[in-house]
Amino acid sequence: MAGLFSFVMDFIRIALRGDKLYYGWMATLTGLILVGIACYIQQFDQGLIVTGMSDQVSWGTYIANFVFLVGAAAAAVMLVIPSYIFHDDDFKHVVLLAEGLAVAACVMCMLFVTVDLGRPDRFWHIIPLIGQFNFPISMLAWDVVVIAGYLLLNLTIPFYILFTRYKGGDPDMRIYFPGVMLSILWAISIHTVTAFLLSSNVARPFWHTAILGPRFLASAFCAGPAFFLLTLQVIKKYTTFPIKITIFRRLSIIVTAALQINLFLLLAEVFTEFYHQTQHAASAAYLFFGLGGKSALVPWIWTAIAMNVVAVIIMTIHPLRERIGFLSFACVLMVVGVWIEKGMGLIVPGFIPTPLGEIFEYTPTWIEIGISIGIWAIGLLIYTVLAKAAIGVEQGAIRMKTN
Repeated sequence: MAGLFSFVMDFIRIALRGDKLYYGWMATLTGLILVGIACYIQQFDQGLIVTGMSDQVSWGTYIANFVFLVGAAAAAVMLVIPSYIFHDDDFKHVVLLAEGLAVAACVMCMLFVTVDLGRPDRFWHIIPLIGQFNFPISMLAWDVVVIAGYLLLNLTIPFYILFTRYKGGDPDMRIYFPGVMLSILWAISIHTVTAFLLSSNVARPFWHTAILGPRFLASAFCAGPAFFLLTLQVIKKYTTFPIKITIFRRLSIIVTAALQINLFLLLAEVFTEFYHQTQHAASAAYLFFGLGGKSALVPWIWTAIAMNVVAVIIMTIHPLRERIGFLSFACVLMVVGVWIEKGMGLIVPGFIPTPLGEIFEYTPTWIEIGISIGIWAIGLLIYTVLAKAAIGVEQGAIRMKTN
């Protein structure tokens, strides 16, 4: 118990210690969080009327971020498998950082769902024994289970490994390996269940497609590792934590293959929708070309496609992918492009036109944008703290004092 207390105190101490650049980064995130809190207070006081959502388009920026971040969380499995299953020492060196990113992504997912509720005090309705959880009947209940369970796995496994190393010992693989195997299955399930949550809505034909799950996984396995690659470059530049170039090379190959598959699945979806157009293609027509004089999302989706095409060209050409500048640029394009494709390009057009044929467009308000930025700042703050502490333990900067 004393060792656990000293671990927590050392964890906090190293997280609060840094240079001027680190303090500036943390202060910036704190400021953005305060902005998000101020915006949320206004939303909580006045209700969802201050957002761009409506009875016709009841999901917007919040759920768009939720869907993207579920994929970012699931992407940690791309490092877990080579680290723990194939014992790749290079990947094992950074896998705890990937799991820290998964923790931050899961927390952000929960926060985005909370602010989307409008009345979060009614959350008690799904608490088992107190309310009606409706498991396993409800797909929403499945989503709650998989995200909470994945968060727990990504907290407990790294905690055991770091705490053991903090005490100067070697983690016993027999203890954490079953959790690793479970987390691999769980990582796939969290994005699959989220896809099923959308595709099970038969009144929304834009989502009612069998390849929505594979599209979710493909986009997750390109955007998630791409975001992680960007964070690794920041860590490599501003810390003394050594990160081998082989990690960037192997992850970039994974990202390239996933992005190619994602674009192929998007092409298959577009072909199916437009080769023989039916009334069910109305949402896709609105998204790609506009409908009834309404075209708010057309620039979004074509920008996303252009970003992903440029990114896949860079990543497919080996000499370009090997250059860190081009790799970083492609990763940024990928993250933003997939966010648009899975967010504004997937969630919003699912509601347009409505089942009654009404074309009601959605535009996020500054309140929504402020809250979203605040939640992202919370996630980046969590990831920064977890990464800094994990690096401290890995490098031996913090160790339990022995008498």
